[in-house]
Amino acid sequence: MVHRVAVIGAGASGLASVKACIEGGLEPVCFERGHDIGGVWNFRESLEPGRASIYRSLVANTSKEMMCFSDFPMPADYPNYLHHSQLLGYLRLYVQHFDLLRHIRFQTTVTRVAQRAGFPQSGQWDVVTVNASGEEEKHVFDAVLVCSGQFIYPSLPDFPGHEGFPGKCSHSWEYRDPEAYRGLRVLVVGIGNSGGDIAVEISRSAEMTFLSTRQGAWVIGRMSHRGLPLDVAHITRFKQILMKLLPQRLINWLLERALNQKYDHRFYGLQPKHRFLERTLLINDDLPGQLLKGRLLMKPDLKSFEGSGVLFEDGSVEENVDAVIFCTGYNSGFSFLPPDLCEGPHGELALYKRLFPPSLLRPTLAILGLFQAKGPIVPLVEMQGRWAARVFAGLSFLPPKKKMLEVIESDRKRNSKSHSCHKSSSLKVHYIPYMDFMAQQVGVRPNLLRLLLTDPVLWAKALFGPCTPYQYPLTGPGHWTGARQAILTQWDRMAQPFRTRVVPEADSAPAYHFLPFLFVLGGITVATVYGAKLKLF
Repeated sequence: MVHRVAVIGAGASGLASVKACIEGGLEPVCFERGHDIGGVWNFRESLEPGRASIYRSLVANTSKEMMCFSDFPMPADYPNYLHHSQLLGYLRLYVQHFDLLRHIRFQTTVTRVAQRAGFPQSGQWDVVTVNASGEEEKHVFDAVLVCSGQFIYPSLPDFPGHEGFPGKCSHSWEYRDPEAYRGLRVLVVGIGNSGGDIAVEISRSAEMTFLSTRQGAWVIGRMSHRGLPLDVAHITRFKQILMKLLPQRLINWLLERALNQKYDHRFYGLQPKHRFLERTLLINDDLPGQLLKGRLLMKPDLKSFEGSGVLFEDGSVEENVDAVIFCTGYNSGFSFLPPDLCEGPHGELALYKRLFPPSLLRPTLAILGLFQAKGPIVPLVEMQGRWAARVFAGLSFLPPKKKMLEVIESDRKRNSKSHSCHKSSSLKVHYIPYMDFMAQQVGVRPNLLRLLLTDPVLWAKALFGPCTPYQYPLTGPGHWTGARQAILTQWDRMAQPFRTRVVPEADSAPAYHFLPFLFVLGGITVATVYGAKLKLF
């Protein structure tokens, strides 16, 4: 029977997993190699190999009401999009509120996780750790939750002529701020969210900045219609239903047309080879503006280095480049895990529903956060932790290994239709369907039909409003009595940070004042149409 659970990492997923284990009657011990919580959101001035890294100016791409934990709303005065320091502050409040700190062992690095020698059928794990003094310690745990993240090992491409380039080459993992690039000619390679942010930031002080992309990207800002946060406006259950009912080609056409009316992607050199829904979007508020000002120039894929110059796929050359920053992603790696967990067709870590390795005799190990989603990450990893804790406790069950492998392959094939990259297709999840699937396993999926019959006001909020995390502790295990109120007041918390200046209500004349004008206008319209018909006859 599972009792003690090792949680590796004290970032958002690790903290949520510790809480889920406690609520499931398990005893978690969280190992954190640093001296503080926060994981990727804990900014450090100096680089530490084996740790995630962020830049000084980083602001989240998902809004506070969408990316909070399901039973712990962010403070109402927080801005809708948080700087990394504010997110770290929120995690501290979460730890304090649920008394999680006593379960965390800081400055303790996990060096090895292996099934207990001679007892694979037991499901137990030998875990080896090293503390800050270099002392090694061996533990036995009934289950393991890996929450160490996927942004640790930079992926650096090798281009011809790279060795002879006299300038500085680095990865976005090393980037801190633009000061080191002031007055230089800088090339940023890769148009993901990090590439877009870094290119824009550097372009404000560099002599010239170039952004190289292999396929282009659809660029969208954090602000949607009426100034609402992008995810609040678009991640709704009603829109999810529409996406299933309408042809994808029509949806792509409508969304691309709306976006191109703001700034034509072909005109700006951003036009991608793929359709709007087929890849992850680039969320950036300022990139089109920097292109418009000429501070940033779009370039095709980098082909090779030629001394201090760089050659692109279209044959163009940019001379006297001083620095190149590769924003080319990360390699997934868990050096402390046994290599026999990798069962994918390309030697990758195959996971059932992006969480459980199917190769284990007993499901006593789960890997959180190893996915790509168009939506907030924190609620997803929280639900992963809740599901894993239920499986460990014997309250939820996984299908046989053969079935899990079939599901993994089926998901990969379905995603590969829109993702040529095998790695991307295997990591892709869709936010609401994935949340609902896991919630069904946990027993907390909201029942919309029951809500319609028993609480129509809440039903309307859940269906037509943003699919905030508060929908998932409404009922079932881990039920939170404040969930309904959190949903009903979520718009107030979104508005709160703007209430720093009293704005008088606009004077508006009653609608009946305009009735005579409307009657006259209607009469003119009818007369015009009637006259046109007479002429036709």
